[in-house]
Amino acid sequence: MILLHSNADFAARFEALSPEQRARFGVDHLALTRELTGSGELIASEGLADPSLARWVSTAEGSPVVADGPFAETKEHLAGFYLVDVESAARAEEIAARIPDSVWGLVEVRPILDMSGWDV
Repeated sequence: MILLHSNADFAARFEALSPEQRARFGVDHLALTRELTGSGELIASEGLADPSLARWVSTAEGSPVVADGPFAETKEHLAGFYLVDVESAARAEEIAARIPDSVWGLVEVRPILDMSGWDV
């Protein structure tokens, strides 16, 4: 999974781009998505809404409790993801380096946990 992170610094830098540069950012994401779809490597890719719209769900004493989020004191938040099925970590890293967000170092590659051997 390729995780795209964001923070206040990224938002400010993005807003400082010209309208053409911001448009290029989106077009580059769409082009990569089309390419990965064409190669059969893309499983899913989505941007996520602002974290102020998040809802936290916990289960206390067997009853769900839903609250507005976020409550975590973090500077970064998850802004989107690409779920890819590739043959190697090197290929995932190659794709991650092409994601426009990587210019600011906000892209993380993390393997999906293989739970196929776990007993149910």
